[in-house]
Amino acid sequence: MLTGVRSFFGFGGKSAPVPVVGSRGRIEIDPKDTAVYAIGDVHGCFEELRAAERRIVEDAARISAKRRIILCLGDLVDRGPRSADVLDHLISAPPDGFERMSICGNHDETFLSFIDDPHENMGWLEFGGEQTLEAYGVDLTRLARHRGGAAGLRDILQVTVPEAHVAFLRQLPVSVRFGDVLFVHAGVRPGVPLDEQDEDDFMWIREPFVSQPHGLGLTVVHGHTPANEPVFAPGRIGIDTGAFATGRLTVLRVFEGEATVIQ
Repeated sequence: MLTGVRSFFGFGGKSAPVPVVGSRGRIEIDPKDTAVYAIGDVHGCFEELRAAERRIVEDAARISAKRRIILCLGDLVDRGPRSADVLDHLISAPPDGFERMSICGNHDETFLSFIDDPHENMGWLEFGGEQTLEAYGVDLTRLARHRGGAAGLRDILQVTVPEAHVAFLRQLPVSVRFGDVLFVHAGVRPGVPLDEQDEDDFMWIREPFVSQPHGLGLTVVHGHTPANEPVFAPGRIGIDTGAFATGRLTVLRVFEGEATVIQ
Protein backbone atom coordinates (compact mmCIF):
# COMPACT_ATOMS: atom_id res chain seq x y z
CA MET A 1 0.00 0.00 0.00
CA LEU A 2 1.15 3.56 -0.62
CA THR A 3 2.34 5.75 2.18
CA GLY A 4 0.31 8.90 2.85
CA VAL A 5 0.62 11.72 5.35
CA ARG A 6 -2.52 13.84 5.65
CA SER A 7 -6.27 13.68 5.15
CA PHE A 8 -8.39 16.55 3.81
CA PHE A 9 -12.13 16.65 3.10
CA GLY A 10 -13.98 19.35 1.17
CA PHE A 11 -16.96 20.10 -1.02
CA GLY A 12 -19.04 17.48 -2.80
CA GLY A 13 -20.50 17.26 -6.29
CA LYS A 14 -23.48 16.02 -8.27
CA SER A 15 -23.83 12.95 -10.43
CA ALA A 16 -25.81 12.60 -13.63
CA PRO A 17 -27.72 9.42 -14.61
CA VAL A 18 -25.35 6.62 -15.54
CA PRO A 19 -25.47 5.75 -19.25
CA VAL A 20 -25.16 2.26 -20.65
CA VAL A 21 -21.62 1.93 -21.95
CA GLY A 22 -19.56 -0.65 -23.78
CA SER A 23 -16.44 -2.49 -22.76
CA ARG A 24 -13.27 -0.48 -22.16
CA GLY A 25 -9.71 -1.57 -21.54
CA ARG A 26 -7.96 -2.19 -18.24
CA ILE A 27 -4.20 -1.62 -18.33
CA GLU A 28 -1.41 -3.02 -16.14
CA ILE A 29 1.99 -1.31 -15.83
CA ASP A 30 5.12 -2.84 -14.30
CA PRO A 31 6.15 -0.47 -11.47
CA LYS A 32 9.86 -1.30 -11.72
CA ASP A 33 11.90 1.86 -12.38
CA THR A 34 8.68 3.67 -13.30
CA ALA A 35 7.11 6.87 -11.98
CA VAL A 36 3.48 7.74 -12.65
CA TYR A 37 2.36 11.35 -12.41
CA ALA A 38 -1.42 11.31 -11.97
CA ILE A 39 -3.36 14.48 -12.84
CA GLY A 40 -6.81 15.13 -11.38
CA ASP A 41 -9.96 16.10 -13.28
CA VAL A 42 -8.95 18.57 -16.00
CA HIS A 43 -12.48 19.63 -17.09
CA GLY A 44 -11.40 21.77 -20.01
CA CYS A 45 -8.78 23.71 -18.03
CA PHE A 46 -6.11 23.85 -20.71
CA GLU A 47 -3.73 26.36 -19.14
CA GLU A 48 -3.84 24.52 -15.82
CA LEU A 49 -3.02 21.27 -17.65
CA ARG A 50 -0.01 22.82 -19.34
CA ALA A 51 1.19 24.23 -16.02
CA ALA A 52 0.77 20.81 -14.39
CA GLU A 53 2.91 19.21 -17.08
CA ARG A 54 5.61 21.82 -16.54
CA ARG A 55 5.68 20.94 -12.84
CA ILE A 56 5.93 17.28 -13.75
CA VAL A 57 8.87 17.81 -16.09
CA GLU A 58 10.72 19.82 -13.44
CA ASP A 59 10.07 17.21 -10.76
CA ALA A 60 11.01 14.25 -12.94
CA ALA A 61 14.46 15.73 -13.52
CA ARG A 62 15.16 15.10 -9.83
CA ILE A 63 14.27 11.40 -9.64
CA SER A 64 15.89 8.25 -11.03
CA ALA A 65 12.92 6.63 -12.78
CA LYS A 66 13.76 5.19 -16.19
CA ARG A 67 10.12 5.27 -17.32
CA ARG A 68 7.94 8.32 -16.69
CA ILE A 69 4.21 8.37 -17.35
CA ILE A 70 1.79 11.30 -17.26
CA LEU A 71 -1.67 9.90 -16.47
CA CYS A 72 -4.86 12.00 -16.58
CA LEU A 73 -7.59 10.49 -14.40
CA GLY A 74 -10.50 11.39 -16.68
CA ASP A 75 -13.12 14.10 -16.98
CA LEU A 76 -11.00 15.78 -19.59
CA VAL A 77 -13.95 17.75 -20.97
CA ASP A 78 -16.95 19.83 -19.77
CA ARG A 79 -17.38 22.74 -17.36
CA GLY A 80 -14.08 24.47 -18.13
CA PRO A 81 -13.61 26.76 -21.16
CA ARG A 82 -11.15 24.87 -23.41
CA SER A 83 -12.11 21.20 -23.74
CA ALA A 84 -11.22 21.12 -27.44
CA ASP A 85 -7.72 22.44 -26.70
CA VAL A 86 -7.29 19.87 -23.92
CA LEU A 87 -8.05 17.00 -26.29
CA ASP A 88 -5.80 18.48 -28.97
CA HIS A 89 -3.01 18.60 -26.41
CA LEU A 90 -3.53 15.06 -25.15
CA ILE A 91 -3.36 13.54 -28.63
CA SER A 92 -0.16 15.45 -29.41
CA ALA A 93 3.37 14.28 -28.55
CA PRO A 94 4.15 14.22 -24.80
CA PRO A 95 7.14 16.02 -23.28
CA ASP A 96 10.50 14.46 -24.14
CA GLY A 97 11.19 11.35 -22.08
CA PHE A 98 7.55 10.83 -21.10
CA GLU A 99 4.60 8.70 -22.06
CA ARG A 100 1.12 10.15 -21.75
CA MET A 101 -2.03 8.18 -20.87
CA SER A 102 -5.58 9.04 -19.91
CA ILE A 103 -8.44 7.23 -18.21
CA CYS A 104 -12.08 7.64 -19.19
CA GLY A 105 -14.21 9.69 -16.84
CA ASN A 106 -17.97 9.91 -16.65
CA HIS A 107 -18.00 13.29 -18.43
CA ASP A 108 -15.89 11.90 -21.28
CA GLU A 109 -18.27 8.96 -21.67
CA THR A 110 -21.34 11.22 -21.54
CA PHE A 111 -19.86 13.50 -24.20
CA LEU A 112 -19.49 10.47 -26.46
CA SER A 113 -23.07 9.43 -25.75
CA PHE A 114 -24.22 12.90 -26.77
CA ILE A 115 -22.22 12.79 -29.99
CA ASP A 116 -23.75 9.41 -30.84
CA ASP A 117 -27.33 10.40 -30.00
CA PRO A 118 -28.00 14.02 -28.97
CA HIS A 119 -31.77 13.48 -28.77
CA GLU A 120 -31.44 10.87 -26.00
CA ASN A 121 -28.69 12.68 -24.12
CA MET A 122 -29.73 16.34 -24.01
CA GLY A 123 -29.21 16.37 -20.24
CA TRP A 124 -25.48 16.51 -20.92
CA LEU A 125 -25.85 20.19 -21.89
CA GLU A 126 -26.62 21.02 -18.24
CA PHE A 127 -23.90 18.64 -17.05
CA GLY A 128 -21.13 20.89 -18.32
CA GLY A 129 -21.71 20.16 -21.98
CA GLU A 130 -22.61 23.69 -23.03
CA GLN A 131 -19.09 24.85 -22.24
CA THR A 132 -17.67 21.98 -24.28
CA LEU A 133 -19.80 22.84 -27.31
CA GLU A 134 -18.76 26.47 -26.99
CA ALA A 135 -15.12 25.33 -26.98
CA TYR A 136 -15.78 23.76 -30.39
CA GLY A 137 -17.37 26.96 -31.65
CA VAL A 138 -20.97 25.74 -31.48
CA ASP A 139 -23.35 28.68 -30.90
CA LEU A 140 -26.30 27.16 -29.03
CA THR A 141 -28.31 30.40 -29.12
CA ARG A 142 -28.01 30.60 -32.88
CA LEU A 143 -28.84 26.91 -33.19
CA ALA A 144 -32.01 27.38 -31.12
CA ARG A 145 -33.15 30.28 -33.32
CA HIS A 146 -32.83 28.09 -36.38
CA ARG A 147 -34.83 25.34 -34.68
CA GLY A 148 -32.26 22.76 -35.66
CA GLY A 149 -33.00 20.61 -32.64
CA ALA A 150 -31.11 17.44 -31.81
CA ALA A 151 -30.86 16.34 -35.44
CA GLY A 152 -29.29 19.64 -36.46
CA LEU A 153 -26.93 19.48 -33.52
CA ARG A 154 -25.81 15.99 -34.50
CA ASP A 155 -24.97 17.23 -37.98
CA ILE A 156 -23.04 20.17 -36.58
CA LEU A 157 -21.05 17.95 -34.22
CA GLN A 158 -19.99 15.72 -37.09
CA VAL A 159 -18.41 18.77 -38.69
CA THR A 160 -17.02 20.58 -35.64
CA VAL A 161 -15.68 17.80 -33.38
CA PRO A 162 -12.57 16.28 -34.99
CA GLU A 163 -12.73 12.55 -35.57
CA ALA A 164 -9.34 12.31 -33.84
CA HIS A 165 -10.94 13.61 -30.64
CA VAL A 166 -13.78 11.11 -30.85
CA ALA A 167 -11.42 8.22 -31.60
CA PHE A 168 -9.21 9.22 -28.67
CA LEU A 169 -12.14 9.24 -26.25
CA ARG A 170 -13.47 5.91 -27.52
CA GLN A 171 -10.20 4.09 -26.83
CA LEU A 172 -9.65 5.36 -23.29
CA PRO A 173 -9.31 2.60 -20.67
CA VAL A 174 -11.19 2.66 -17.37
CA SER A 175 -8.32 1.64 -15.11
CA VAL A 176 -4.55 1.41 -14.84
CA ARG A 177 -3.01 -1.07 -12.39
CA PHE A 178 0.46 -0.10 -11.17
CA GLY A 179 1.66 -2.75 -8.73
CA ASP A 180 -0.45 -2.33 -5.60
CA VAL A 181 -1.91 0.96 -6.87
CA LEU A 182 -5.06 1.22 -8.97
CA PHE A 183 -5.77 4.40 -10.92
CA VAL A 184 -9.42 4.98 -11.83
CA HIS A 185 -11.57 8.02 -12.41
CA ALA A 186 -14.20 7.61 -9.69
CA GLY A 187 -13.49 4.60 -7.46
CA VAL A 188 -14.42 0.98 -6.89
CA ARG A 189 -17.34 -0.97 -5.44
CA PRO A 190 -16.40 -2.10 -1.89
CA GLY A 191 -16.35 -5.84 -1.39
CA VAL A 192 -16.21 -6.73 -5.09
CA PRO A 193 -13.08 -8.50 -6.42
CA LEU A 194 -11.08 -6.39 -8.83
CA ASP A 195 -11.70 -8.62 -11.84
CA GLU A 196 -15.45 -8.41 -11.19
CA GLN A 197 -15.63 -4.63 -10.84
CA ASP A 198 -18.08 -2.91 -13.19
CA GLU A 199 -16.61 -0.21 -15.42
CA ASP A 200 -19.57 2.06 -14.65
CA ASP A 201 -18.38 2.13 -11.03
CA PHE A 202 -14.84 2.94 -12.13
CA MET A 203 -16.28 6.02 -13.90
CA TRP A 204 -19.23 7.03 -11.69
CA ILE A 205 -19.20 5.73 -8.11
CA ARG A 206 -19.04 7.96 -5.03
CA GLU A 207 -20.87 6.18 -2.23
CA PRO A 208 -20.20 3.76 -0.72
CA PHE A 209 -16.62 4.03 -2.02
CA VAL A 210 -15.66 7.28 -0.27
CA SER A 211 -17.03 6.22 3.13
CA GLN A 212 -16.36 2.47 3.36
CA PRO A 213 -13.21 0.32 3.14
CA HIS A 214 -13.08 -1.31 -0.28
CA GLY A 215 -11.13 -4.38 0.87
CA LEU A 216 -9.06 -4.82 -2.31
CA GLY A 217 -5.64 -4.64 -0.67
CA LEU A 218 -4.75 -1.79 -3.04
CA THR A 219 -4.44 1.96 -2.87
CA VAL A 220 -7.00 3.48 -5.24
CA VAL A 221 -5.96 6.83 -6.72
CA HIS A 222 -8.98 8.64 -8.11
CA GLY A 223 -10.65 11.90 -9.06
CA HIS A 224 -14.40 12.53 -9.52
CA THR A 225 -15.23 13.49 -5.91
CA PRO A 226 -13.87 17.03 -5.48
CA ALA A 227 -12.31 18.33 -2.29
CA ASN A 228 -10.53 21.50 -1.27
CA GLU A 229 -7.22 19.63 -0.99
CA PRO A 230 -5.98 16.14 -1.96
CA VAL A 231 -7.57 13.48 0.24
CA PHE A 232 -5.35 10.82 1.83
CA ALA A 233 -7.73 8.27 3.36
CA PRO A 234 -7.41 4.55 4.17
CA GLY A 235 -7.09 2.67 0.89
CA ARG A 236 -7.56 5.67 -1.36
CA ILE A 237 -6.13 9.01 -2.45
CA GLY A 238 -8.47 11.54 -4.08
CA ILE A 239 -6.90 14.23 -6.26
CA ASP A 240 -9.85 16.10 -7.79
CA THR A 241 -9.47 19.64 -6.47
CA GLY A 242 -12.09 21.20 -8.73
CA ALA A 243 -9.77 22.84 -11.25
CA PHE A 244 -12.59 24.42 -13.27
CA ALA A 245 -13.79 26.27 -10.16
CA THR A 246 -10.59 26.70 -8.15
CA GLY A 247 -7.81 26.83 -10.74
CA ARG A 248 -5.99 24.11 -8.76
CA LEU A 249 -5.11 21.02 -10.80
CA THR A 250 -3.47 18.46 -8.54
CA VAL A 251 -0.55 16.26 -9.57
CA LEU A 252 0.35 13.14 -7.57
CA ARG A 253 3.66 11.36 -8.16
CA VAL A 254 3.65 7.62 -7.41
CA PHE A 255 7.17 6.21 -7.32
CA GLU A 256 8.89 3.48 -5.30
CA GLY A 257 5.90 2.92 -3.03
CA GLU A 258 5.38 6.58 -2.11
CA ALA A 259 2.75 9.08 -3.19
CA THR A 260 3.74 12.73 -3.24
CA VAL A 261 1.72 15.78 -4.22
CA ILE A 262 3.74 17.88 -6.68
CA GLN A 263 3.32 21.58 -6.02
